[in-house]
Amino acid sequence: MIKVKSINSTAIYVLWLREMKRFVRAKSRVIGTLAMPLFFLAFLGLGFNNMSIPGMSKDIDYIRFLVPGIIGMTMLFTSMFAGISVLWDREFGFLKEIMVTPVNRVSIVLGRIAGGTTTALIQGLLILGISLLMGFKIIGISSLLLSIVFMLMIATTFIGLGLIFASKMKDIHGFSLIMNFVIFPLFFLSGALFPLGNLPFYIRYISYIDPLTYGVDGLRGTLIGVSSFSIIFNFIILVGFSLMMVLLGAYFFEKSESV
Repeated sequence: MIKVKSINSTAIYVLWLREMKRFVRAKSRVIGTLAMPLFFLAFLGLGFNNMSIPGMSKDIDYIRFLVPGIIGMTMLFTSMFAGISVLWDREFGFLKEIMVTPVNRVSIVLGRIAGGTTTALIQGLLILGISLLMGFKIIGISSLLLSIVFMLMIATTFIGLGLIFASKMKDIHGFSLIMNFVIFPLFFLSGALFPLGNLPFYIRYISYIDPLTYGVDGLRGTLIGVSSFSIIFNFIILVGFSLMMVLLGAYFFEKSESV
């Protein structure tokens, strides 16, 4: 049973700070993570910008439709692969060291989620900033703030999912392969690149169990004012997914072995 009163805020802060230092020092990691989203924006966004996309409103350019999806993609990839840090820490013995300290494992999970969420948010905002230079426009400051809320929930959801896989695996290379197998279906089923209405109805219903579907749709609703579902509906569903993934991530991490 998870006891909220046993959560150690100092441990959460220390682990968050550690993730921040690793993020700042690993400049190649930042560049590598941003490279693929930028390629999508450049080649798809600019290449298809003047084309008529079936199922998409004629009042919206494709690049405006695409940017929220690419931000969601950035959050997905960054968050899911945050779980690999657990495997690295297990490999080099750091995980064993923090496991033997008198700190609740839930605090360790929350610290990792806080660090991973912050780094994912930074990269999502970098993509949004670059897209503004490419002609993307947001509705206003309030929409930007709401989009940050959705980014945080997307990151929290998939960091939790990444921790579930990392807690059950020990091989770093195997983790990367499994993550690619999981990430790409989640990405393509989310409607990040095209309207969900273009999918066959049976695949469309599968996309409704994808958390990223509601994250991307929420980002579109907040940033460009167009979405398949209401912003409140997307928010409620995504909150449910994020809470579930955090609780499951904490549970599996508590049951995992440190070595």
